[in-house]
Amino acid sequence: MMRDLTHFTGAAIFDGTVMHHGAALAVARGRVAGIAPEDAATGRVVHLAGGVLAPGLIDLQVNGGGGLMLGGADVAGLARIAATHARLGATAILPTLITDTPEATQHAIAAAIAAVVAGVPGVLGLHLEGPHLDPRRKGAHDAHLIRPMTDADLALYLDAARALPTLMITLAPEAASLDQIAALAGAGVIVSLGHSDTGMEGALAAIGAGASAVTHLFNAMSPLGHREPGLVGAALDTDVFAGLIGDGVHVGATALRVALVAKRGAGRLFLVSDAMAVAGTDASEFTLGARQILRRDGRLTLGDGTLAGADYDLAAGLRYLVEAMHLPLDHALAMVTTVPANVIGRDDIGHLRPGARADMVHLDAELVLRQVWQAGAALRPAHPS
Repeated sequence: MMRDLTHFTGAAIFDGTVMHHGAALAVARGRVAGIAPEDAATGRVVHLAGGVLAPGLIDLQVNGGGGLMLGGADVAGLARIAATHARLGATAILPTLITDTPEATQHAIAAAIAAVVAGVPGVLGLHLEGPHLDPRRKGAHDAHLIRPMTDADLALYLDAARALPTLMITLAPEAASLDQIAALAGAGVIVSLGHSDTGMEGALAAIGAGASAVTHLFNAMSPLGHREPGLVGAALDTDVFAGLIGDGVHVGATALRVALVAKRGAGRLFLVSDAMAVAGTDASEFTLGARQILRRDGRLTLGDGTLAGADYDLAAGLRYLVEAMHLPLDHALAMVTTVPANVIGRDDIGHLRPGARADMVHLDAELVLRQVWQAGAALRPAHPS
């Protein structure tokens, strides 16, 4: 066993909860073996030049990357998307299908199942963002494809939940019944509320039926009002998890500070990238269905200016939380590691305690991504974030 050990030293180590200084992380056969004093490191030693060694980042909303969108992708395409995001620091992702046809949904489910069976590194399962949304809050989703959930849809999702380790479905309470939400949650589906104009009462009813998360908080949903708190109010005033696009574009600084105060104590707020096909590439545009998406000045937009996904990665979002929001580093790191792992009920990722998968990132003193490891194997970062 000692011959298999590799010790990582020279950086602070965030184990998912606590920051360790003057310590060494031991890794053996792709798993974390433990954390010990730095002077106890034996065997092979990898010395890092300061900064912090943290769990691999976890992204629960990834629409695409490496030049591909999830829609229409096969197992090789999913592997390409996952590998792109791993090099950007997200060693575990939920590939996400934006509102599409029933046939495209079935294809995405089949591809995700095949990818999991094949052991494609980094693929956690599948996130279906739509088509059961409120067209009044469609964002960049195609209104012609948005529709209420049917019995056939429910049966498809229940079958998928039995075959996938993780299935997340973003829906609007207006487009699914409470019985359907309860059936999904009872089958282990993570039901996330989003793209909805529901009031607080409707949101609370859906949460009571089993919805446990909210998708990209503040964006494409009924806002917080002083008499009608809307979906935002329900998210902030309950213990549901809430994803958030932390690029400084989708959510203003004041709103983000409000969310951090409301949700941080319960450890219920996490970052997502909402990444699109251009992630990890230099492309200046791509197509979403038949529509052109432009990449300009850190934004992805339709021709009319509507935001269409985000143009950043979680390492950049982490830096924004620390530098612009003045969030303590351990709290910010939890929002891209431990909390998303808790959302999907995974205890083998999102931390660096003994037995965890040795998915890791090394961030320098400025929180720029320098190195990534997946199951203990070093990857080449796509670029300094």
